[in-house]
Amino acid sequence: MKIAFVGKGGSGKTTLSALFVRHLAHAGAPVVAVDADINQHLGPALGMDEAGAAALPAMGDRLPLIKDYLRGSNPRIVSAETMIKTTPPGEGSRLLRVREDNPVYDACARPVELDGGAVRLMVTGPFAESDVGVACYHSKTGAVELCLNHLVDGRGEYVVVDMTAGSDSFASGLFTRFDITFLVAEPTRKGVSVYRQYKEYARDFGVVLKVVGNKVQGQDDLDFLRAEVGDDLLVTVGHSDWVRALEKGRPPRFELLEDANRRALRLLQTAVDATYQLRNWERYTRQMVHFHLKNAASWGNARTGADLAAQIDPGFVLGEGAVVRV
Repeated sequence: MKIAFVGKGGSGKTTLSALFVRHLAHAGAPVVAVDADINQHLGPALGMDEAGAAALPAMGDRLPLIKDYLRGSNPRIVSAETMIKTTPPGEGSRLLRVREDNPVYDACARPVELDGGAVRLMVTGPFAESDVGVACYHSKTGAVELCLNHLVDGRGEYVVVDMTAGSDSFASGLFTRFDITFLVAEPTRKGVSVYRQYKEYARDFGVVLKVVGNKVQGQDDLDFLRAEVGDDLLVTVGHSDWVRALEKGRPPRFELLEDANRRALRLLQTAVDATYQLRNWERYTRQMVHFHLKNAASWGNARTGADLAAQIDPGFVLGEGAVVRV
């Protein structure tokens, strides 16, 4: 199951992403965690020290390896250089699975030990001064989109992505790559503004969107969120002494997290697991193709010097039963 956490900067989405990753790992579930935020705070939120987090390999720096591996023997993709962030898989492409070992994980993922289990952590890499005027941050998050396009995940497997703040993911099809999107919102007008943007744009793409109210201190805050987001409000969370201790570098054992917050995390998992029945791999593949054609026409063909529409395999549908021949 693929899960996105989104929200405005400072909403607490990274903290909630990390808590949800910890919750899944504590339950023994296989988890791949991905930091696709420009600020790259997921590692420290999972308990890594600053030096360890800074040393994580950046997916954006390993795009040639990622492209070459995923291309496999797909005859429609003439070279890794002609692959862009939206390139879909086809016959002969290599697919990624949550539980396997592969060269992409070897190069880009690192294990993070948590209470009772470990997760794989991948990061896009921070936006550096050298990127200014040369590339945009979407070239880094493009590595995430490419991997998600080639990912086959099943029931009880989890890929949790801490997205870049705001509505930047609408610059490509990345926002459609998830089974469910949790939008973290504070009980303020600014807090719900990103929700309105997401709701409007995602409406036509079948995106399952649920709001997690954060920093909710009382009934007035709860009433405000209910009035602003209606039935999309799934759960609210408030102050956490456990999180405060983590932020001081002294994380308690996860089982000491407050009961109310543990219940909230269980509710998030229930919502995630319920979306399994809604999966439509044909629609998922069709949306992949839609955004690839859009990107090819707007900039991809000119940048690569190739007709990227020819990369589409009309008979291929990504799914749990997809077979790769290489």
